[in-house]
Amino acid sequence: MKSIDTLSVNAVRVLAVDAIQKANSGHPGLPLGAAPIAYELFANQMKHNPANPDWLNRDRFILSAGHGSALLYSLYHLFGYGLTIDDLKQFRQDGSLTPGHPEYGHTVGVEATTGPLGAGMGMAVGMAMAEAHMAARFNRDGYNVIDHYTFVLGGDGCMQEGVTYEAMSLAGTLKLSKLIVMYDSNNISIEGNVDIAFTENVEARFKAMGFQTITVEDGTDIDAIGAAIAAAKADKTRPSFITIKTTIGYGTPKAGKASVHGSPVGDEGIEIMKNNFGWPSKEPFFVPEEVYDHLSSIKAGLAEGEEEWNRLFESYKENCPEAYAELSAFLADDGVEDTDEYWSDLVNDLKANKILDYSKDADATRNISGWVINKKLKGKVANLMGGSADLAPSNMTYMNGEADFCADNYAGINLHFGIREFAMSAILNGLVLHGVRAYCATFFVFSDYIKPMARLASLMGIPTTYVLTHDSIGVGEDGPTHEPIEQLAMLRSLPNFNTFRPCDANETLAAWYSAMTSKKTPTALVLSRQNLAPIEGTGRKALLGGYVVADSDKETPDAILMASGSEVSLCIEARKELKTKGIDVRVVSMPCMDIFEAQPDEYRESVLPKSVRARVAVEAASDFGWAKYVGLDGKTVTMKGFGASAPNKLLFKKFGFTVENVVDNVMSVL
Repeated sequence: MKSIDTLSVNAVRVLAVDAIQKANSGHPGLPLGAAPIAYELFANQMKHNPANPDWLNRDRFILSAGHGSALLYSLYHLFGYGLTIDDLKQFRQDGSLTPGHPEYGHTVGVEATTGPLGAGMGMAVGMAMAEAHMAARFNRDGYNVIDHYTFVLGGDGCMQEGVTYEAMSLAGTLKLSKLIVMYDSNNISIEGNVDIAFTENVEARFKAMGFQTITVEDGTDIDAIGAAIAAAKADKTRPSFITIKTTIGYGTPKAGKASVHGSPVGDEGIEIMKNNFGWPSKEPFFVPEEVYDHLSSIKAGLAEGEEEWNRLFESYKENCPEAYAELSAFLADDGVEDTDEYWSDLVNDLKANKILDYSKDADATRNISGWVINKKLKGKVANLMGGSADLAPSNMTYMNGEADFCADNYAGINLHFGIREFAMSAILNGLVLHGVRAYCATFFVFSDYIKPMARLASLMGIPTTYVLTHDSIGVGEDGPTHEPIEQLAMLRSLPNFNTFRPCDANETLAAWYSAMTSKKTPTALVLSRQNLAPIEGTGRKALLGGYVVADSDKETPDAILMASGSEVSLCIEARKELKTKGIDVRVVSMPCMDIFEAQPDEYRESVLPKSVRARVAVEAASDFGWAKYVGLDGKTVTMKGFGASAPNKLLFKKFGFTVENVVDNVMSVL
């Protein structure tokens, strides 16, 4: 290793430790141990251009061990991604570009928001899948315009999280040879040596999953690290897993100790570290000019790499016009038009297919969703991919006539995630971050498994879509293990997340329309297994989140009934019964509370006037979240416990979802 390389690696270490010390908060252990890995990758192995961080064909790097963010910020400063020394000095401070964990869309260069261990591993698999898909669809002979790697760095914590193995098992099955996993193996976690809870042979496990496995015994040897990455790139049939043995807190008095994982080194420790490195200054945040000069020359070479690709791309544009047009449409992400005319066309198509014929037999909203996917999205959304956690025949999410994405055909758009809901949602994030308009699916009760990654999608502001079927006690005979009760409240509690529970075909159409036109908000479509009759009065107003579906004849209704999903029709029937008693009520459909809350005060008041205090909410789920609409004087007809195993019609009656019970509740609030 050249002396300038040693100096540059130590510059990464020093900046990270100084930033953490100034903040008096952070994780110095990983940056100190893994700095040689990151430096070798950014300087010599990775295709990127700091002058254009969004270059389409750049290699992706995800720091799955996001607590080591100071490592990333030091690299971004030194390599010229726009972070200044002042930004490093503001590490972990309010409003800074250097938050405690990397945040996508906030700091230039960050490819994914990480922090929850293992999440970055799953998202890396999604990015590698996206690269393979785009390369298969758009490259032509002599024009490999999509040709890049996905690198992900994690430590012992990432290797212990189950989501890592879920995702990597699929990566091995898919033979994603451009996925390279780097394991910062220092044998230390917060509680001490990992042997207290983690003694498995990690390499053997990855090998069993179909990975090439490589070991670097000395994590300070950048030449050995570079050779390992080169060997990983040379394998064209398998993803690669590189174990790199490092020392946590390298160079400090706490080296090799658990105490350096998440606590500053201290002023005395920093002085000892700088002495150990032969660092030329004790001043915090000092970087020798020769380091900046060295990295400037590297940056020039990186820019030349993009310029060479640009020349190739211009020739591709000229000589492969059809492929170029397809790629452009994929990247444009505008396959669904957000216009009045497009919505009208969708509704007319539904009518033409008898789905909006009110005399037609009822149908499950999962079936309507399947119709929308196959008739209105497939073939029209250029960057669409989607699939299910081994439940496509039940979720109705399979795109008929389209190929499956698999090791033999990366051009396919039907995804098969296997029974891996947690990994599926992490992979979904990676796909969307890479430019795919993607959806995934499972039973609604299993949204518990996808919630952590849905939360990250909300935080990142990316439009992931979740198709969640079997939405209530309507599941019936499968019983309480499969009947969601609290899941609506869980998803509704997420900021920047739209949870749609449609009551019929029109509202299902609105839910998909909202999901496909969203740019920064994830969407969950919560769909029924049981048949729901079409309801007159539903329509585009569902895009407002809540609206009047059947109104009172009075200027001020006697009471308001509110519901979502299958319970809207129940409220319609209760309204008819109440009218025979001289009580005139308004029925409000609330398919998406999140969007309703975003409407102007005047609109919300027009739907739910404060003057009407007699209110009843009806939903076959927990009442959590309805209090803001029913108020102190209102009531809820909801689930107070778990469901049961029986035919769904019996269950709805057993738990009080009957016209009689809804009428009684309205009478009581009056």
